[in-house]
Amino acid sequence: MLEQKLELLKAIFSEMDRALIAYSGGVDSTLVAKMAYDILGDRALAVTAQSPSLLPEELEDARIQAAAIGIPHEVIETHEMNNPHYTSNPVNRCYFCKSELHDTLKPLALERGYAYVVDGVNADDLRDYRPGIQAAKERGVRSPLAEVGVTKAEVRQLSKQLGLPWWDKPAQPCLSSRFPYGEEITVTKLQRVGRGEIYLRRLGFSNLRVRSEGDTARIELPSEKIKDFVLTTDLPTLVAAFQEFGFVYVTLDLEGYRSGKLNQVLNPQALSLKA
Repeated sequence: MLEQKLELLKAIFSEMDRALIAYSGGVDSTLVAKMAYDILGDRALAVTAQSPSLLPEELEDARIQAAAIGIPHEVIETHEMNNPHYTSNPVNRCYFCKSELHDTLKPLALERGYAYVVDGVNADDLRDYRPGIQAAKERGVRSPLAEVGVTKAEVRQLSKQLGLPWWDKPAQPCLSSRFPYGEEITVTKLQRVGRGEIYLRRLGFSNLRVRSEGDTARIELPSEKIKDFVLTTDLPTLVAAFQEFGFVYVTLDLEGYRSGKLNQVLNPQALSLKA
């Protein structure tokens, strides 16, 4: 079944003359970039959007991975932080983020002669609340992984099969996803969240989130890592570091890390919003 999906992906790219990949450096868009380059060569271009919601380390990873694949890679700037519909952090915030992204990528693609803009949305993403997917669809973006039904687990399987060393890279959505809906997003807040997550990564923790609620940082780690974290971390030093970053209080989520946790507050009516 997986091999059949791989062949279908190859067929999709074979039908494209030139393709621009919306490339974040995450495992999904990196697999798409790899497959596009394998089929199209230099007729594929990976483009990464740089903004305050992207960790500098993630941008560097994107550069390294693109170079390893061989695909041409460019970095552009997006300005979603100038849009109050985004910074006010409504439940459909991602719609405005992806609108900004693809309103920037589409003219670039047309100018360079790329008939297709392609993203890394997978089949599992379609089952979650992802208003950004609607923004991409409205702008004619293709999502090959979703089109052939490739799940997140299969993305990792295919990446490993194709020899991509980052096949098990943890998911790293934009930093704006760390804030409860309705709390205003600012560059300062994004920076303190980013610095907090970098600090924890340097302690050896990878699959994590620093959720920001007002002046409080709520650290989420995999539940099986919580005991080790409490026993081995110099907590007073950590608290002092987070206070230097700009937080007042530092807490640990005892439930542990769970993707999309902030969406649990949404009701069905909110989930129906698109723009």
